[in-house]
Amino acid sequence: MTKIVSAREAVEFIPDNATVASAGVIGWVTPDAVLRALGERFAETQGPSDLTFYFPCGTGDAMGIKGMDHVAREGLMKRIVSGSFINPVDPATGKRPELMRLVRENRIEAYSWPIGASMHWLREVARKSPGYITKVGLGTYADPLNGGGRFTEKAEQDLIRRISLDGEDYLFYPTWPIDVAIIRASSADEQGNLSWEDEPLTTANLALAIAAKASGGRVIAQVRRIVGKRAASQVRLPGIFVDRIVVDPEMMMTTDTPYESAYFSGTRLALHNLPAPPMSLDKIIARRVAAEVRRGELAIYGFGAATDVPLVMAEQGLFDGEEMLDYPATTEHGAYGGIVMPGWQFSANINPDAIVDGLTQFDVIDGGLCRFAALSFAQFDSRGIVNVSKFGAANPGAGGFIDIAHNTQRLVFAGTFTTAGLDAAYGPEGLTVRREGKVRKFVPEADSITYNVLEGVRDRGQSARIITERAVFDVEADGLALVEVAPGIDVRRDVLEQMDFAPARIAEPLQKMSIELFQSASAPAKVAV
Repeated sequence: MTKIVSAREAVEFIPDNATVASAGVIGWVTPDAVLRALGERFAETQGPSDLTFYFPCGTGDAMGIKGMDHVAREGLMKRIVSGSFINPVDPATGKRPELMRLVRENRIEAYSWPIGASMHWLREVARKSPGYITKVGLGTYADPLNGGGRFTEKAEQDLIRRISLDGEDYLFYPTWPIDVAIIRASSADEQGNLSWEDEPLTTANLALAIAAKASGGRVIAQVRRIVGKRAASQVRLPGIFVDRIVVDPEMMMTTDTPYESAYFSGTRLALHNLPAPPMSLDKIIARRVAAEVRRGELAIYGFGAATDVPLVMAEQGLFDGEEMLDYPATTEHGAYGGIVMPGWQFSANINPDAIVDGLTQFDVIDGGLCRFAALSFAQFDSRGIVNVSKFGAANPGAGGFIDIAHNTQRLVFAGTFTTAGLDAAYGPEGLTVRREGKVRKFVPEADSITYNVLEGVRDRGQSARIITERAVFDVEADGLALVEVAPGIDVRRDVLEQMDFAPARIAEPLQKMSIELFQSASAPAKVAV
């Protein structure tokens, strides 16, 4: 009996009240055709109903590849547990994702977990253990003392517990069965053996399949093609663990990218052909962050302002020839080497040297093997807390931020000083703020506790720096220290009066940020050794 079926046939067996799990990273590796079919089945028949959806990471971009937004329907979705939510404004419609409306209007039970926990939890489901135990996330919004990852009032159940073992506090994530796993691979043979030969990421696909089968559940795999028998070394998931196969030869790699083999090094692009980031405040910040990168130290880059750092380094000539090997880099989703791309192509690298699965990557992160991290920030408060997880109308969750911030020795948080309308001029004289942003980022109390930076510096020996377009702060044991300011910036008017709390100290003498950061020409390479 063939396992190959249509997308609609693949989802017909899913019953009411099931737990359905799927994996993707924004648009990458998202089984969009199957998720769309499930949403369409409900629209036509009002079934299945009251499903729990489990997404280790934000799956789909809610634009060209809708992913989880396909199943964001009242009645179909009772509960969602996700490592991150996707919250962009669709440029074609001007609307935010339907899933965000359901969260904001308290229509569903919504929970946000750190991605590391959401991936490692799958191992415990597969092992049939009571649950996943970790110190990562203590004191954050995932801690029951701070809400336990609940993003809506309807989310009443304690999915995360705080426990004590041998006098030490931990977070405990109890397991429950997964009834259906919807995954995506590159190709399958007639027996369902899967390979990922032309996907730029594997993420949690393998772990999802094993967890579902160990739970007595079923696995649906979406692939680009059916192939003949291959060498066993090419097969990543044996066909015995795959129940149904959906073939979608037109599936996109990600939005605006139908197919690009350089994302898995099937071909390699000359780096000088990559577009340099346009001159902007984000580029100024990325240039300054690049000066923090050290040779021979594994760096990990997060989504947002920090993403441009590798492109800036390439523009500076630091990646010419074999020199690129001096600056090992990765992201939370498992691509090593090459250059991570910005915007909604984030997470996959051009010209990667290696790609590991999501659970292995968070073993690397939680093991402290990434020594330097450049992350973005939405808020930083007077208590030393950084927030990227919940602010204003945005509810993106933490993604991999909590695991990275907790386990990395050297931290840099990058972003503009204010947001929502900030306008500044830059050039040979430095920086001039023409119109201040409406939203301040340095606030008395952050809207959500994504990570307590001050505690990491004071109690666990981390170093942390905040880099903006106009000022640089060090996070010290007693608070923020203003250590650099941009040429052209008035410290009182443009820095201190735009903060809702005062820094603990101002360095004396106060250094000027390099004037070269603000010039349109490529800034010279000045990277730490």
